[in-house]
Amino acid sequence: MGLRINDIVPNFTAETDHGTIQFHDWIGDSWAILFSHPKDFTPVCTTEFGAVAQLSDEWAARNTKVIGLSVDGVEEHKKWKSDIESYASAKAGFPIIADEGLAVSKAFDMLPADAYLPDGRTPADSATVRAVFIISPDKKVKLAMIYPMNVGRNFAEVLRALDGLQTAERENVAMPANWTVGDDVIVPTSVSDEDAIAKYGSIDKVFPYLRKAKLKA
Repeated sequence: MGLRINDIVPNFTAETDHGTIQFHDWIGDSWAILFSHPKDFTPVCTTEFGAVAQLSDEWAARNTKVIGLSVDGVEEHKKWKSDIESYASAKAGFPIIADEGLAVSKAFDMLPADAYLPDGRTPADSATVRAVFIISPDKKVKLAMIYPMNVGRNFAEVLRALDGLQTAERENVAMPANWTVGDDVIVPTSVSDEDAIAKYGSIDKVFPYLRKAKLKA
């Protein structure tokens, strides 16, 4: 069974280019983003790792740790990071999990339990290991996205989704389509008009079930 929203993520011990980690301990009291890759030294993945590196200040501002995963070894990760940093003109300061045995990929249901890496493998042998998981401090999955090998991930969207998740949790609201920070939010149906007006000052009642409001600064 795959991981579902609000499931607690698997806890595991793994080697990374930063040393050994125990995943739940590594997350600590932070939000976390796990983004995975089928092989080191691949073109699309190199651009994606670069995009994550360029957003390091944004992750930090949101109390969010990022960690990569690739089904290659630690030494390959260290060498690959040199290319990533050259491409992105930014330091890739986050760890990369060395999932050579596929244990983490299988635990997160990115590969079937009987998957293995054949000799002379190509990225196609682990193509489904291209996912993004946003994890809350209570170690629960809050968002999951899976991408094909030929379409790079949009980490501006990952950042926007992270903002939405954190705002929703903090303010007990929901986000409309294409929401960005500063836009109106959706008032939960469990909140009365009177209570919503008292909290937000005014509401835009589009339908009885769709009410928007602006968060106070």
